[in-house]
Amino acid sequence: MSNSSSQNPHHEHEQAGMPEVKPIAPRTAVVGVVLVLVLAGVVAAIGILSRMHADTVLAQRTDELAAPTVTVAPPQPGKPVDNYVLPGNVTAWTDSPIYARTDGYLTHWYYDIGARVKKGALLAVIATPELDKQVAQAQADLATARATANNAHIQAERYSGLVNSNAVSQQDTDTYVNQAAATAAAVRSAQANLQRLLQLQSFEKIYAPFDGVVTARTVDIGQLINQGAGAELFHLQAIQTLRVYTNVPQAFAPQMKRGMKVTLTFPEHVGKTYEGTLVRTADAIDPASRTLLVEVDVPNRNGELMPGSLAQVHFKTPPAAPALIVPSEALIFRRQGLQIGTVVHGNIAHLVPITIGQDDGATVQIVTGLNPGDQVIQDPPDSLIEGQKVRVVSAEGGK
Repeated sequence: MSNSSSQNPHHEHEQAGMPEVKPIAPRTAVVGVVLVLVLAGVVAAIGILSRMHADTVLAQRTDELAAPTVTVAPPQPGKPVDNYVLPGNVTAWTDSPIYARTDGYLTHWYYDIGARVKKGALLAVIATPELDKQVAQAQADLATARATANNAHIQAERYSGLVNSNAVSQQDTDTYVNQAAATAAAVRSAQANLQRLLQLQSFEKIYAPFDGVVTARTVDIGQLINQGAGAELFHLQAIQTLRVYTNVPQAFAPQMKRGMKVTLTFPEHVGKTYEGTLVRTADAIDPASRTLLVEVDVPNRNGELMPGSLAQVHFKTPPAAPALIVPSEALIFRRQGLQIGTVVHGNIAHLVPITIGQDDGATVQIVTGLNPGDQVIQDPPDSLIEGQKVRVVSAEGGK
């Protein structure tokens, strides 16, 4: 009892020294919970917004990288276009393959390639023994038909004279008259057959149809010859005057006048020019190339120029409006025709059909299709299409 009573005062003294813990009020607890929830919401919102911003930036960056990067620059002004050069195809005035009109064997030819021949010159001779026999047979058939017809004619005249005196019957007279008419028709048939064979026999000799030069000989002595267009014997070309065909762009078609003089040059005749005359045009634009086919005739009496060669046709026209110059790399060659890529509305590709003038290899004159302020894509990608978005970089390198 004495120990317990001596310890209690000490325990009571320790309890009296401890601070008093007050209970948390309900309102304070609610406020704390709300503040924690608000703080968590703010943190979550910040995270969501940052991720949304990152997705937006990524999408924009992806779109920017997906669009091709192009360099643009305005076209440079050029001098007015008053002449232009087009390629031309040189052909002979008359170009004819020579074929056989009868069957046989070639016995002789008289002219080889490069030979100048006159109209009517004998080129070759064909032996036709079978045809010769057919001609002889046709001549004999004609003689027989004539004899038969002569006899029938005599009988018809005799009976026609006797029928009036009732010495012969009318029926016999009509029979002999009809026989005379039939045999006369047989004579004409035999004559036509003989003329046909004689005509074929005349084709044993092959003659030049016009003045020209032999450009090909494809037969030799002893070769079997078949009539028709299956095998060409000779090829003859008239080269005293040559025809030069070229295709003029649609923009210059109204300036093509018959009778106008045209200058021509040839790569094999360096420094020399030839004068031709525009004699005719197709009077229609080719829808595939949008060009006008024209023919220029050039004299060739000395034979300097050769059919089949390539000519440069120089056209002179009244000065047109100043042309615009772009690099040749800016040209787009597609099925729709020649085009230039431009940029509109800041980043949209627009393909423009054009007509070119002079082309010096590095640059090209644009006659129609461009305006001075257009932003021309300098080196368009092959995949560029109308309306495509692009990333624009100026020619100096800045965006």
